[in-house]
Amino acid sequence: MDARLNLFTVPVAGKFGKYLNSAGRALSESSLPLATQELVKLRASQINGCGFCTDMHSKEAAHAGETQQRLNLVAAWREATVFTEAERAALELAEQGTRIADAAGGVTDEAWENAARHYDEDQLGALVCLIAVINAYNRLNVVVRQPAGDYRVGQFA
Repeated sequence: MDARLNLFTVPVAGKFGKYLNSAGRALSESSLPLATQELVKLRASQINGCGFCTDMHSKEAAHAGETQQRLNLVAAWREATVFTEAERAALELAEQGTRIADAAGGVTDEAWENAARHYDEDQLGALVCLIAVINAYNRLNVVVRQPAGDYRVGQFA
C-alpha cells in the first residue's frame, strides 16, 4: 500500500510538517510527563484510526520504557488498573478533545476539572496543545492513507 500523497516531497506539505514538528518539540520539552504524552498520542491515534501514528507512538513509548501491558490496555484505560489517576485524567481529556464532533458540548467541565487537579497550568497548556497536535498529525496521515507498520524508533528525530 502506498500513500496517496508523499507529505515529505510536496513543498507546502513539507513546510507545514516542519512547523508542526517544531510545535511537537516544544511540547516534548514541557513539564508534562513524557509517559503521559505518549499515552495521549497513542489513544488519540487509536480513536482517529491513524495506523501510522499508532505504530509510531506504541514503538516510541516501548523504547522509552513503557510496559507492553500498559500499551495493550490504553484503548481500555477506564477498566485497566495500570494507569495513575493523573494519566486517567489526561486520557479522558484526550478522548473528549479528540471526539469534539461527537459531543455537542465538547469537553465536559468534569473532565477539565479532573485534569486540573493533577496538572499545573503549564502542564494543562501542554496537554491541550498536545491533543491538538496529535489530532493534526492523525488527520494528515488518515487523509493520505499513510501506511503503517514500518516506523523505526527515532525515525524523525
